[in-house]
Amino acid sequence: MPLQTDVDITPAGQRPDEDPSLAVRNNGGTPPSADPAPSGRREALLVLGFGGPEGPDDVMPFLENVTRGRGIPRERLLDVAEHYMHFGGVSPINAQNRALTAAVEREFADAGVDLPVYWGNRNWSPYVEHVWQQMADDGIEHVYVFPTSGFASWSGCRQYHEDVARARSVFTGAAPGGGPTAEKLPHYGDHPGFVQANAEALAAALASLPEDLRDTARLVATAHSIPDTMAAVAGPDGGAYQAELLRSARLVVDAVVPGRDVDLVWQSRSGPPSVPWLEPDVNDHLRALAAAGEKAVVLFPIGFVSDHVEVVWDLDNEARETAEELGMAFVRAGTAGTHPAFVAMVRELVEERRSGTPPRLGTNCPAACCFVRRPTGLRRGQEPSPA
Repeated sequence: MPLQTDVDITPAGQRPDEDPSLAVRNNGGTPPSADPAPSGRREALLVLGFGGPEGPDDVMPFLENVTRGRGIPRERLLDVAEHYMHFGGVSPINAQNRALTAAVEREFADAGVDLPVYWGNRNWSPYVEHVWQQMADDGIEHVYVFPTSGFASWSGCRQYHEDVARARSVFTGAAPGGGPTAEKLPHYGDHPGFVQANAEALAAALASLPEDLRDTARLVATAHSIPDTMAAVAGPDGGAYQAELLRSARLVVDAVVPGRDVDLVWQSRSGPPSVPWLEPDVNDHLRALAAAGEKAVVLFPIGFVSDHVEVVWDLDNEARETAEELGMAFVRAGTAGTHPAFVAMVRELVEERRSGTPPRLGTNCPAACCFVRRPTGLRRGQEPSPA
């Protein structure tokens, strides 16, 4: 069942966009350090995901949990529920995060990194609040948080800081003061491991096209659309969501076919049509490409780390159908998943923080970074996450 938590994570008398920042508060009141981790501190890694239903009976409670406070009509939730029912009511995302967690555990063991690995979710079991209590009970003193979203924005970065703050505020029975301190790992869209995983997937997708289409197929990167207002405040100076995604897409393409054009488009938008979101939508872009005479397209979902429902349904079903209607050859590249380079990247990000380096964006985010003022009463998951 949905976890009912409506805690105020901002101290009395402080605005959410004022210092001390979430990063500082989650780290026990001090900024994430540039010094090596203290010797003997009991540490862990938490893989923090979005969550998803594990069976048909979970689907509607999960969607109600995600959208609570947004006033989404039940009819709309029933429509979305049908997407999950095509997969037996089971979201692929939980199995994928279990697989990633297991792969990271093996990577740590092989590299001699003595850290336990936990997995928790924002919107479904295992809830991050419960996992935080478990880590406290296990004697963990400090947690490195790996989010399953590698880019700036409220839903892609700041909300993960909020998840940690909420977890530290809710379950303190065995851990007075909020339990372990924590620091979120930095943005990783330009990390060589993420780039390699996506580049190899793009190369395989291109190779699957008929030979006479490979050199001319349009390369299209996709990411979760977000409201224009959210995009405008992403990162310390705004606009970082699009900028980071464009850089990541460029690095991936240049690793496969240097200098070739790449488009960045958006998918999976929700919310009322009256609210502007990032455009163009992937299906609209496919129509524009066909009208311009393009014969083939390769989509690579650079904004996602696994093949969950928004990738498999929105791209493999809806976008593929659009391309077929337009007479375009279509192929979709895989996501990073448990690619060895991506798994090694997680270890490298942890080792970067433990070894003593200046914290990068995503770890020591300024107080106002990605802050979106929301109406009173909205709760967890009130905007979709590109996770």
